Amino acid sequence: MSAAELVALVACDLTAIVRGRAVFVSELQEHLDAGIGWVPANLALTPLGPLAEPNPFGSTGDLRLMPDPDTHLRVGAEPAGSALELVLCDIVDTDGAPWECCPRTFLKRALAELSERAGATVTASFEHEFQLLRPERPHLPFSLAALRSAEPFATTLMSALVEAGVEPELFFAEFASHQFEIPVAPAGGLEAADRAVVLREVVREIARRAGLRASFVPLLDPAEAGNGVHIHISLTDADGRALLHDPEQPAALSRLGGSFAAGVLAHAGALTALCAPSPVSAERLSPHHWSAGALCLGDRNREALLRIPPLLGTARSEHSRQMRLEFRGADACANPYLALGAILCAGLEGIEGGLPSPPVLDRDPATLAPEEAERFGVGALPGSLEEALAALEADEPACRWLGPQLHEAYSSLKRAELAATAGLRLQESCARYAEVY
Repeated sequence: MSAAELVALVACDLTAIVRGRAVFVSELQEHLDAGIGWVPANLALTPLGPLAEPNPFGSTGDLRLMPDPDTHLRVGAEPAGSALELVLCDIVDTDGAPWECCPRTFLKRALAELSERAGATVTASFEHEFQLLRPERPHLPFSLAALRSAEPFATTLMSALVEAGVEPELFFAEFASHQFEIPVAPAGGLEAADRAVVLREVVREIARRAGLRASFVPLLDPAEAGNGVHIHISLTDADGRALLHDPEQPAALSRLGGSFAAGVLAHAGALTALCAPSPVSAERLSPHHWSAGALCLGDRNREALLRIPPLLGTARSEHSRQMRLEFRGADACANPYLALGAILCAGLEGIEGGLPSPPVLDRDPATLAPEEAERFGVGALPGSLEEALAALEADEPACRWLGPQLHEAYSSLKRAELAATAGLRLQESCARYAEVY
């Protein structure tokens, strides 16, 4: 290791861009203790470049990036290259107190409230889809040829993710051109979101080293499937007992789990503004894209916003451990801490409100009669970022989760993105976001 080697102290901003500052590795310990300077207005930077105007921060104020030493990772360098070394940070006030607009703190607060008010602990995982931006003709979806075409990138990437502590489980080719997916092992709620941030940066780093470009853009080609982020959530009580499973209930989802799901569905419009928040995201969420074409709970149904994955094996104890809900309406333009935290807040609203379990869709939404299609919310998610932001504005509890300043900053950012892409054709917007994400 070189004496001049650098480590990046970083935070994931409201638009899911990882920003920060680098220090010498030899001086890391003093920064673990004191953090490093940061500026409130940095959170008003759009993914397309400029600051969002207006924003609640202006030119005043000072903050600190406070590193979490448990997130320190290093992916070793290739010959003649440098290592990827970083530490994820909370954004805090200069006195060390949590800053109200810090996304990581937002998730910490949501996890604490779910624990205190519902006695539930969260285990989660994020499944990411991405595409390699390659000019050559793609191989057939899911084929061995498509897998082999990704070598040696694929093997190098999986090794790097293991080195980074992400615990990748699979690497496989997906439906769209040069598209791949990587599920990772479940972890505690905060660590799961940390892994989501790290995975994206490691994928981009290993692609860069291979002379490739990787993009997590929600939609690269309007004629093809897009890239989603599937967020898997399970709940346990203080003794580690599963809270979502009850074999006596429809689809084996417990009453508490049904109320959680109902809360998520009740706030789906606001969640879309936070979980699928780019000007190109809504197109991927329309029906027949195998993403979230129906605003409903589905049993092993890939068109449902909330999906109950299959339970494998015969033992009920195994089923209890496996039971989870999969939120399919997110993409990598979303900050993972905001996305997971908002889903948990919505689920807690459902639990505390005693909402009844929603009906479970076990068929392809395309086969439903018009009355049934309306009942299961086919095509009912916001059809644009503008509609999603309006749904967020109209959802008083969701605005309360965020708090006034975070809500103002977030809305300003998203409206700045809408203004920057106004007048662009969908394909042009897709291309622009593919370069960023």
